[in-house]
Amino acid sequence: KKDYRQGLEEVLETLGKNYELYLLSGDNAAEFDRLRPYFKADDHLKFDQKPNDKLEFIRSLRDSGKNVLMVGDGLNDAGALQEADVGISIADDIFKFSPACDAILKARRFDELPKIMAYAHKAMQVVKTSFFISITYNTIGMFFALQGLVTPLFAAILMPLSSVTVVTFVTVASNLKAKGMRFRIPQTERNEAFV
Repeated sequence: KKDYRQGLEEVLETLGKNYELYLLSGDNAAEFDRLRPYFKADDHLKFDQKPNDKLEFIRSLRDSGKNVLMVGDGLNDAGALQEADVGISIADDIFKFSPACDAILKARRFDELPKIMAYAHKAMQVVKTSFFISITYNTIGMFFALQGLVTPLFAAILMPLSSVTVVTFVTVASNLKAKGMRFRIPQTERNEAFV
């Protein structure tokens, strides 16, 4: 019986509620029966996969219009990690060599992957709202400027003030969303848990 990363079953159960999950494994199908309950269909589990098979499968998902997040933990996943829209490498030691990817997640924090993904979605809402604030700010400013109601001195003050407003909003909103989710990286791991 193979040992899986701590929390794998819970991660698959949680992510399976909102995402279509696939397994691409270089191992043989000995673990099929044990893993099958966590996937929607038999063909979502693919064993005996070579690095190029993984890359081609990720490419086929993207070509069909899907947004793909790939999570891998070995050099044989390097091509697939780069082909995916987002590639996350799981590393036992993030200071050792790992495949090129968008993010590196420390192995002992693997069970927090669903929380990280949920936080990423909330962070995107914050980014979209900040764009709206910025566009609104600039539209109002442009209206008054075109009317000749804004002096150059006031405009010089207004421009950096708009940037400070947006940066402050993003910082405060992101922290509030993280606290609302009880998502926090301990200070001692802030630079090494998820890079």
